[in-house]
Formats: sequence, structure tokens, C-alpha cells
Amino acid sequence: MLTPATRAQANTPELSSAVREQAEHLREEMRQMVLLARDHVFPALVNIRVTTVNYWGGKQIKGRSVGSGTIITPEGHILTNYHVVDRGQKFVCVLADKQEIEATLVGEDPLTDLAVLKLDFDKYKGNPFELPVAHFGDSSEVEIGDTVMAMGSPLALSRSVTLGIVSNVERMLAGSDDTAGEMDISGERTGIFNRWIQHDAAINPGNSGGPLVNLRGEIIGINTRGNNAGGGDMGFAIPSNIARDVAEKLIKFGEAPRSYYGFSLKAIKNTGLDRGVLVDGLITEAPASAAGIRAGDVIVAIDGEPITVEYAEQIPPLLKSLADRPIGAAVVFDIERDGEKLTITVETEKQERDRGDEAAFPAWGITAGRITKQMAHQWQLPGGIEGAFVSSVRRGSPAQIAEPPLEPGHVIRAIDGKPINTLADLVAEYDRVMEADDLPEYLLVEFDQGRERQLTLLKPKPDKDRDPPRELPKAWIGVATQPVFPKLAKRMGDADKLGFRVTRVYPGTTAAVAGLQVGDLITAMDDTEFRPSRIEDSGVFQRAVRKLDYGDAVKLHVWRGDKQLEIPVELERTRVAPAEAHIDRNPWFELTVREMTFFDQDRNDWDENVRGVIVLGVESAGWAANAGLTPGDLIERINDDEIDDLNGYRQVMDRIFAEQPERVVFVVRRGVASTYLFAQPDWRPNKDVSEAPDSADSGAPE
Repeated sequence: MLTPATRAQANTPELSSAVREQAEHLREEMRQMVLLARDHVFPALVNIRVTTVNYWGGKQIKGRSVGSGTIITPEGHILTNYHVVDRGQKFVCVLADKQEIEATLVGEDPLTDLAVLKLDFDKYKGNPFELPVAHFGDSSEVEIGDTVMAMGSPLALSRSVTLGIVSNVERMLAGSDDTAGEMDISGERTGIFNRWIQHDAAINPGNSGGPLVNLRGEIIGINTRGNNAGGGDMGFAIPSNIARDVAEKLIKFGEAPRSYYGFSLKAIKNTGLDRGVLVDGLITEAPASAAGIRAGDVIVAIDGEPITVEYAEQIPPLLKSLADRPIGAAVVFDIERDGEKLTITVETEKQERDRGDEAAFPAWGITAGRITKQMAHQWQLPGGIEGAFVSSVRRGSPAQIAEPPLEPGHVIRAIDGKPINTLADLVAEYDRVMEADDLPEYLLVEFDQGRERQLTLLKPKPDKDRDPPRELPKAWIGVATQPVFPKLAKRMGDADKLGFRVTRVYPGTTAAVAGLQVGDLITAMDDTEFRPSRIEDSGVFQRAVRKLDYGDAVKLHVWRGDKQLEIPVELERTRVAPAEAHIDRNPWFELTVREMTFFDQDRNDWDENVRGVIVLGVESAGWAANAGLTPGDLIERINDDEIDDLNGYRQVMDRIFAEQPERVVFVVRRGVASTYLFAQPDWRPNKDVSEAPDSADSGAPE
């Protein structure tokens, strides 16, 4: 190491060469140390792509999320964050060798924001016994100033490594100086047991779930969140000792079983107390409250061990210690209350999730969830955990137009007199009603609105989707026009030349055959003169044409430059506009298309041989979206089948549903190019789309 004296003499000719050599040696040593540590973990790093399912707007909505993880067992278990896999339906892991392998969820623990996946080796190319595995280090040995590496897939890009130092080993997030750092992930509390490792190795969205690694090549944390505001990087990692313990429980039990007390604790700083920990809040009917503990009590000993919590940083380890006691254990608390000393024994219960499962009821237009104890407490539900909690309602749905309507926050208690005590009861009743041969006209729904018990009538199934109504065929001249008002006419050179200027002559129409040209000014049709003077007159020309019969002939009076012409034109039938086109909504691929119209061909300059259907919309993270289909695409071929029209498209998609192939190829025209897109359907049962819709449901013409 260079001493101060050596540094002072570093610029002398005698020492400069030696100093440079020593510095280069130290740099190379550091480089080799970093590379060696990297290679212990980097091969086990994975990028995780998640297809999520959320419930809002009265329906099930798919989405996507990305994150990172690390292989921690030879059996293919991957440790990541809970918020990476939250509401996940499908998980695809990209390994170091670029293989994309599906994984299944083993377990998740919102309270620590950790989760474990397991690779599906059915499609793994290689020897599973040679799978790279990373190992944990001891996070209690981490010190401020230690050099660390953050690994992951930032912004869903390829795997990366950043270097930094540890800034703090017991950082609290959220909360004030004397309260615990409790946060929220989609309705689940998290961070209760964590004192975070803060570091300045750069992390970004997508790094979540990736490892924080020391120079020994050991995982000493799981990167969970970052803060890049203010021009500096702050990353926060869950200590490895917590992560390893939770991962082992998730692998063994599918969850992290914990004891539940139902109180919150506060450090005694600024309270005037000199020992103990303050009971800050209680949940009614929870174990602590039922045993006799009260808000404001001071706990001075637990199971005979004296305790003092002066700072907020001491609360997470205490809560973890209490939660780690066996479920159903009798925990003895020594309490001080208003100068009185008490001993209270609390028999713990199992800690439950804050958020219950959800389900969609598409025909009724609602989503609903299982009521948990935390929800019942938070929303002050008079029925406790009984019933099904309405989480969202679709606009215009049977639930929304019922009188009175169902709304988010209502609790469904009965349907046609049958009690609904759980979400499972509601699912069963929905299936029974919707699978019946004859649907009732209305269902009698009993629900709680706050402390009021109300009744409403709900139509069990909405009216079937119908194609947009088409106008009856009327007369049409195949041109697009713009009105020429007096001010525009004056600017064009003659204020008296009013009418409708031709802006487009559609090819293949009788207007094109008659010789109409762009720029022609139509001033009259037969004896009807056109003199538009205000915006309300913009449709006068088309309205005049539509009053006639197609097949008739009219004479248009036209100015072409300085020449006045009379051009006879045969009226033809109106063409179908895009707004009137028939549509098809495919529930399996979550893809909506419509028939191609004459105006689509004209706008895109497609010749008469171009055929297909036009994509109107794709649901995020659905099979069509994952394949790359986007609104505006023209689907010309599916697998080996040419798509001529909407009926042909429906027949092909029905056959695909029946055959359920592993891959479906869409050939689409996008701009001037044809593109091949590959969908990989997951044909595992989906309750909402378990049967092919009939033609009326999908918008087939009568």
C-alpha cells in the first residue's frame, strides 16, 4: 500500500516507475477479484418475464412485468421479489445460455417481498445436474464501505453488473424516526421485518429480485428497490440472512408460516419512557386484543427476557422474532399500564395474507375477492370475512345498470336466497347460473353497502354483442369533397364560385369512369345548385345524392380551372365504411378484428387482390399481443390458410381452437411489408374462455 511519504515522493524519477507498477498491480488484483466474484453468481442469474392477471373495470386484465432472479438450488429454484411475480399467471425465465424456460410459482411472501419459482426442466436443453447455482453469504458480516456488485436485467435488457459500496446496513424505509417501515404492494403490507442494506451500485426497474454480491462471490442481499432521484444512486437490498430463511420455508411449505398477534409497536424515543416498547395500535378480536393487551401498554419483557426498543431500527428484528415463534405458541408479555404491572399470555394465530384471491364474473360485469381479516378490519365490514367483496364493476354491465347498482366495496351476501359466505360460493353460484339451459330473466342479489343490507335485480347475462348497424344501401358518387365557402372561394380567385371541391376520386367507381378529377369544383347537380356558406352546409352534397336512387344518372355542373363542364355520372350503391364493418372478438387470443372495406383498400393503396381482416385491438399480454400483432395490421394468412374475409377468418380460428397447435403463424401486412408473427398459445384451461363462442356472441352477421 502507498504510504503518505511514498505518495509525496511519487513524482520523483526514482519512484515514479515503481509507483505506477504498484498501482497497476493493485488495479489488476481488484479487477481479478471482481471478475472471480462475478463468475460465482453471474451464470446463475436469470431474467424473469411474467404474464400477470389483474382485476379492474369489472373484468380480468392481462399485463406484463419483468424482473431478475438467481438460481439457488440444483433443483432449479429461483429466488426473486414478490412484487416481480405478484399476480403472475405465467413465468418465463431466460437463463445465462439464452434458453427460455417456463417456471412455476413455488411460494411467495409479501411481508418480506420475496418469492421462489422453480424451473420446468421438460424443455431444458442440457444436463440439469450441471445447472449453475449461486450461494448465500452471511449478511450480518456486511459493513459500511464494503464493495458490492448488483446483478440483474435492468429495463428488461440483457444481464448486467454494476459496482458500488455499502452505504448503510440497517436502513429503514417509510415510517418516521420512531415507527417501523411498513409499505404496501398492491394491497399487501411489506417491509415489516426488513432492515435494508443500502448501497450505491446502480439498479433500475428490471433489477428487482437480482442478487447483491460481495467480493467473495456470495449473495449478501436481494435487490428490491432503488432511488435514482437527485442525481445519485441509492439501492436497497433485503439482507441474505432473511432471504435465505424465507426461501427455505417457501421451498418446504409453499409459504412462510408465521405467528400473528394483531398489534403494532413503536420505539420509546421521545415518549418519556426509559424501557420497553410501546403498543401503538391493536386490531379488534386479534390474539393480542383478545388476551387483554391494550393500546398504550408498554411491553417490558417477552417470555421473561427484558426488552427495550429505543429506535425504529430495532423494531423489525423484534417483529421477526415474535413472528418466528411457533403458530399457536403461548407468548408471555410483561406489561406496564398506568403504573400497574401485568402479565398477559397471548396464544398466537397463523399470519394470513392481507389480500384475498380474486375472480372475474364477465357475464355480470364484476370482479370480486375473498375477504381477509385485514380487509374486514380496514373496511370495517360488519359481516367480518363472510361474503364476496366487489372489487370492480364494468361500465354498462348488468351489475352497473342494476337498480340499485353494484359498486366497488359492496359485499355480496346472497343470490336468489342462497348464502354467499366465501368467494368460492360466488364462483360456484355463477357457474350454476351461467351453465343452466334456461337463464332466469333476473337474479335477486343481496348485498351489504356499509351497514345497510340491500337487494337488487341483476340480469344474469348481457345482451349479445351485435355488429354495428349498417345503413340501408343508398345512392353514392365515388368522390370525397370539401365545401368551398365564400372566403375560400375569394382566395382561390373568384368569390362567386361556391360548391364542393373534389379531393379524392375513388378508383374503380362510376365517378372515375365518368372522368371526374381532383380539383374539380361541383357547383350543381341537375337543377340543384350548391352554395355552401357555413360549416352546417358541409354535408349538403352527399345528402342530395342520397335522396336519389342508385342506378340513376345525374349531371354534375363542374368548374375545372376556367372551364365549365357538364359531366354525367351513374349513381352507385354506398360502400361499407370502417365504422360499419362487422367484427370478431376472439377470447382465446384476446384479439379483435374487423372485415376489410373498400375504403381500407383505397387508403392503403392496396390492389383488388389484397384480402384479409384488419386488427382492431389486442389485449395486453394476450397470445396475439405476445406474438406482436398490433392494431392496423392486415391478417392475410394464418398457418397455411389464406384469409379472404371475416367468415373465413372465423372458420380458421375455430379449427385452431379445436386442434390446439403448439404454434400459430400469422402473416400480416404492415405498411408496405409482410411480416411473419409467431404465437405460442398456452392451451391450459381458462375458465372464462373454456368453450368456443357461438357466432352471435362473436359478432357474426345474421
